[in-house]
Amino acid sequence: MDRQTYRRIEDYMRDCMGDSAHDCEHVRRVLYAALDIAAHEPEPVDFDVLTAACLLHDIGRQEQFRNPRLCHAAVGAEKARHYLLENGFAEPFAGAVADCIRAHRFRSDSPPQSVEAKILFDADKLDVTGATGIARTLFYQGQAGDPLYTLRPDGRISDGAGDARPSFFREYKFKLEKLYTKFYTRRGAALAAERQAAAAAFYRSLLSEARSCCDTGGELLEKHVFPAGA
Repeated sequence: MDRQTYRRIEDYMRDCMGDSAHDCEHVRRVLYAALDIAAHEPEPVDFDVLTAACLLHDIGRQEQFRNPRLCHAAVGAEKARHYLLENGFAEPFAGAVADCIRAHRFRSDSPPQSVEAKILFDADKLDVTGATGIARTLFYQGQAGDPLYTLRPDGRISDGAGDARPSFFREYKFKLEKLYTKFYTRRGAALAAERQAAAAAFYRSLLSEARSCCDTGGELLEKHVFPAGA
């Protein structure tokens, strides 16, 4: 891929973006991680397909944000295929890029098949690991209006496990904590493992701080604010 072609695809990607958790810097991190993973792959990798797929993998985010019933991976795959065909790329290339994008979502019924699709999946998931993943999740849930945590029936803060209502703690237990066994490439798994402790430490610290504050505060409220027997 020549530099001019890269810039054209990148410009189209920029026109499609608008989500602080899935912004152009996220796309750049995914691309750089994908190139790192690809450099360690034993089988041949089509770097043009991989690069285009990385640049365009989240271009369906705005449609999903406006209508949560849509899958951004499916929408993005069709947008990417249409864009590439309209701009003179061959059908096999456009199809390969679209297949990578369609299969990159964690919550998907379409697992990646090609080596390029597996690398994109891993590179994208890597950006949800560690401290970066925590920060991006908080950004995204803030946009959606989700709380940090919910309360159990007894009034104590839930750790997120088994919760039905959305919260940061639920997202950590449902997705972030489980990501580390979901990688397809050895390099992707190794990079993720290096970040795992940072994410776990943040979750444990936040849960401990929140529970300590609320438990102590509840006791002090009863002791100092409410009249005896009220």
